[in-house]
Amino acid sequence: MNVLELDDVSVTYSIASGEVPAVRGVSLSLAAGEALGVAGESGSGKSTLAMALLRLLPRDARVGGRILLDGEDVLAMKWGRLRAVRWAGASIVFQGAQHGLNPVRRIEEQIAEPLLVHGLAGPEEARKRVAGLLEQVGLPAWRARSYPHELSGGQRQRIMIAMALACAPHLIIADEPTTALDVMVQAQVLKLIKQLIAEHEISLIMISHDLSVLADMCDRLAVMYAGRLVENGPSHEVFHDARHPYSRALAAAFPTVGDPASRLAPKGLGGDPPDPMQLPTGCSFHPRCPVALEECASTEVVLWPAGGTGPADSHTAACVHVRPGAEPVKETS
Repeated sequence: MNVLELDDVSVTYSIASGEVPAVRGVSLSLAAGEALGVAGESGSGKSTLAMALLRLLPRDARVGGRILLDGEDVLAMKWGRLRAVRWAGASIVFQGAQHGLNPVRRIEEQIAEPLLVHGLAGPEEARKRVAGLLEQVGLPAWRARSYPHELSGGQRQRIMIAMALACAPHLIIADEPTTALDVMVQAQVLKLIKQLIAEHEISLIMISHDLSVLADMCDRLAVMYAGRLVENGPSHEVFHDARHPYSRALAAAFPTVGDPASRLAPKGLGGDPPDPMQLPTGCSFHPRCPVALEECASTEVVLWPAGGTGPADSHTAACVHVRPGAEPVKETS
């Protein structure tokens, strides 16, 4: 059984000026022990989707569809059941550790709290467990007595990972966990996450705008644009042979190490993502697409099989160029 299944999930925010569709009809599944990367520009809906998985969105957000965690619909859970599932069934590593930690409480108290709340340990056992968790994430046990401001950014992010692991969840959601870190510390934290996920056989959903990081960390990649899923498939295929023009643009936006030409003349994508309240008709990407056809402005695209080495439905893309019978088209460099 899949650890997580999303069935036609949508998220709409209600604001004074109207309804804002942030996530539109996303369907995904995640197997036990699998790592899924969710990519897209700012405003694509990826973080909103991540927060919806554990109902962490504000009250003005309306969530539709089904979110099945270990076969149980998160959206149908009563508050007591949802409280029991958070941290124990699925936990989250937030983007900014500085904002995710309480500045006036010691690290020991914050890591131990989910253990105590869920009744998984008494006070003394929780302290021992905290020391073990700190060692797992590469920090000395004495750091348990520290306050968040006494730690570096990388150390705080390690604390967030320790908290996520505390109750041995089946799923960890990492929402851009290294965005605020320098490149050396980012590499260390990513290596740590990868190692711990493998050791504990935990499923992972990792949110990022960096397709290259996700390709290295995850088994599969899901690319979002304007709240919709536009490509989904094995990470190496999506990164090296993307079938949607937007996915190709994301991959090309990062310079190639050792290639001065790509560094001096990086590729990318002109324009900005659309305003969610004024989405283009047809394919939302067509105003920025280098290979758009006239029909793209009116055709409501769906995810079609996009080829690849696996089963027919293992790699899909929402582009008219991959629909059955169409000739694949790639933009010229």
